[in-house]
Amino acid sequence: MKILGDLSENELKELISETGEKPFRAGQILRGLRSGKRISEITELSVGLRKSLLEKFVDLPVEIIETRKSAIDGTEKFLFRLSDGNVIEGVLMKYKYGNTQCVSTQVGCRMGCAFCASGIGGLVRNLSAGEILGQIEQVNVYLGGTLTDRKVTNVVLMGSGEPLDNYENTVKFLKNVSDSSGLNISPRNISLSTCGLVPEIRKLAEENIDVNLTVSLHNPFDEQRKKLMPIAYKYKVKEILDACSYYFKKTGRRYIFEYSLVKGQNDTKECADELIRLLKGRHCHVNIIRLNEVKEKGLLPTSDKTAYSFAETLSKSGLSATVRRSMGADIEGACGQLRRKYLEKEGV
Repeated sequence: MKILGDLSENELKELISETGEKPFRAGQILRGLRSGKRISEITELSVGLRKSLLEKFVDLPVEIIETRKSAIDGTEKFLFRLSDGNVIEGVLMKYKYGNTQCVSTQVGCRMGCAFCASGIGGLVRNLSAGEILGQIEQVNVYLGGTLTDRKVTNVVLMGSGEPLDNYENTVKFLKNVSDSSGLNISPRNISLSTCGLVPEIRKLAEENIDVNLTVSLHNPFDEQRKKLMPIAYKYKVKEILDACSYYFKKTGRRYIFEYSLVKGQNDTKECADELIRLLKGRHCHVNIIRLNEVKEKGLLPTSDKTAYSFAETLSKSGLSATVRRSMGADIEGACGQLRRKYLEKEGV
């Protein structure tokens, strides 16, 4: 069965024209889907049209099946079930400026980063554009939001999966989620996180979408980076930096480097000095992260004192650097943790 939410408004118009229905039905379908409704719940459509659509398309591609809320900071974690029974997860982080939702782009991940639970078990499959968007639609409804009073204000593609390893679906999602006829979330309010797929970063720069590019760097030395991120065997840090510069040239958007501090591995003065050497003068920001420990991985977070000292060293050199606020620690906020627990409980 296909996902109706994969389709753009123009594609819906083409679909409707083939059925002999009036063109305005495409707008009704789009508004219904973006409001988080099942196909069967879009009562503006005739019973016959709904029946016809349900013969080809899944009624509801993404469903919230479990939620957890942090007693510390109000962060909420969601477990979603897909129409084929697979599960993914996401996080809602609440800030003064609005609600930021972290979405998944794949079931599992094949990147194999040493600190991430998402890759345990490898990649199961890619999500479609509609399944990525469906996560936001369902959380918006959960929060009491509508199309005219949207409660999800910002989106980060930092959940399970590597967005650029699912390039076509991710780009289509970005276009659909920012469409003014739907949820209308500006690309400037969307951040895409990648472990550093160089050709895809350059390709994304040509898409004219201008999302905020975030690159998981985690070590400035190629050989040491390989211990944390297998992608480092394919692309060197210099290649990633060149791709980021190209992205800035094409979009004018400052890029961000994520840097998770792992005790005894990448929190040294040598690492800080090399970051300064590599990044000084670039149009970038360094986001220092205190590792959210994943017990299966055996890596330990650095101390708060070391994290702030590391960031201060970068800042004093002239780099833009901050320590990211740690959120959701009491609800297993790190990518993949809740999904792993659910699969273990179900015996999968």
